Order: sequence, then C-alpha cells, then structure tokens
Amino acid sequence: MNDQPFAKKSLGQHWLNDRVSLEAICQAAAVGTDDTVLEIGPGPGSLTELLVQKAKQVVAVELDEKLARQLSARVKADNLNVVSQDILKFDLTTLPADYKVVANIPYYLTSHLIRVISETRNPPSTAALLVQKEVAERVTAKPGHMSLLSVAAQFHWQVSLGREVPAELFTPPPKVDSQILILNKRQQPLFKEIDEQKFFRLIRAGFAQRRKTLLNNLTGGLGLTRDQGETICKSADIEPTRRAQTLSLDDWHRLHLVLY
Repeated sequence: MNDQPFAKKSLGQHWLNDRVSLEAICQAAAVGTDDTVLEIGPGPGSLTELLVQKAKQVVAVELDEKLARQLSARVKADNLNVVSQDILKFDLTTLPADYKVVANIPYYLTSHLIRVISETRNPPSTAALLVQKEVAERVTAKPGHMSLLSVAAQFHWQVSLGREVPAELFTPPPKVDSQILILNKRQQPLFKEIDEQKFFRLIRAGFAQRRKTLLNNLTGGLGLTRDQGETICKSADIEPTRRAQTLSLDDWHRLHLVLY
C-alpha cells in the first residue's frame, strides 16, 4: 500500500507492511475459514487484507475515525465490518463465542487490553498481539521476574512468544523492536474453588511496592499485623522476606488458601 495515511504519534501508530511478519501474526492466531477475528487498530489495512482472505468474518475496531472511514474503501470485502470505536469500550459480548483477536497495538494499550479480554464474559479463544518486545517478555516472565501483569495474564491464559519484528520494518520505525505475544484461553481454570476478586486483591497488595518484602507489602496492603503476615507466609511455605516478583502462581494460590 503506497498511499498509506500518515501515522499519528499521539495514538502510537506504527504501520507494518512486511508480508512475512503479517503472515506470522495470522499464523500465531491460527486464523481459519470458520473464525471470526477481531482486529484492533487496523490502521491502513495491511493486516486486514490478509485476514479477510483467511477468516469467515473480520470485525475491525479503529479508534481513528478518519482511518475507519477509509478502511472500507481500501479493503473491499463482504466479510469485513469496520467499527469506529475505542476498543476498551467495545462490547465483546456481541461477538460469537471463541472469536480470535489479532492486533498490532501500541504500548500504552497492552495491559489494558489484556485485562479487558481476560475479564469479559466472552473472552477470545486466542489472541495474537504484536507488542513491544520488552512487554511481551514481561507478560511471559518466569518467577524471579514476575509482575502484576504477568501473574494476571498467566492466570487466565497459556502465554507464549512468537516471531520478533525489528523496528525498521515499521513506518515510522518505533524506538524498540516488537514481538508477537500469543494468548491461548485456558480450557479449565488454573485453580479450582478460588475467589478471583480476593486472589487479585492479595496479588495487588504483594506487588504494591516492588522493593519491599512480601511481608511488608502484605501487612501494609491487607491491614495485617507483622505476626499475622509471618504466620500466613510460613503456613503457605513461603519465606516472608521474599519479594513478590519471585513467587509463582502456585505460591500465590497457597497464600490465598491460607489467607481466605
């Protein structure tokens, strides 16, 4: 597409035209002829052009009203529905069950989007998100490097990394490289009989101040005495002096069971 519109820095827009990378995003989501695909931020439609060839239906949600108007003219397909709206306000329950998400999204949107698709009553079966490489690595981090984002994502999804996409393949080039982040919906809940609201209240408290110990964060965030905090940690077989980023999801689950 040589007549591409100007990318707006304010919206974090960076166009990707590299065919190999675009195909890799489609492959990461395993887009097939029976699938409804939600494309977020289609921009000028380079990825949209591939998706309409591969999927049964494509719903393209674009915040930029001008781009949304232009997209239908640029990508002529009966199976394309363009919606001009903020994806964080889009009603995901209007989509058929087991739809798939495919997107090249700006950094500021990543954590918000993961939260939205995780908490909706109608989550996608798969999401393939092209994000900053550093963010993709944060989401898929192992104990020792965990964050609230990685714990939340891995609680809801089986996470993995796909193809890396160098910055120079974008127009304009961002400052960092990108990578495909793949989220596959867990077929069964990770933990049975869990109060999800209390579970994440515990985790938010644990990560409240990254440099503090688990004990200090839990006592401050949950209103516990130091003695109560120490007893809870030790009952869950976790040293109170550890930091939240070192805990696995199983560790958090044990703490939750002891606390609640």
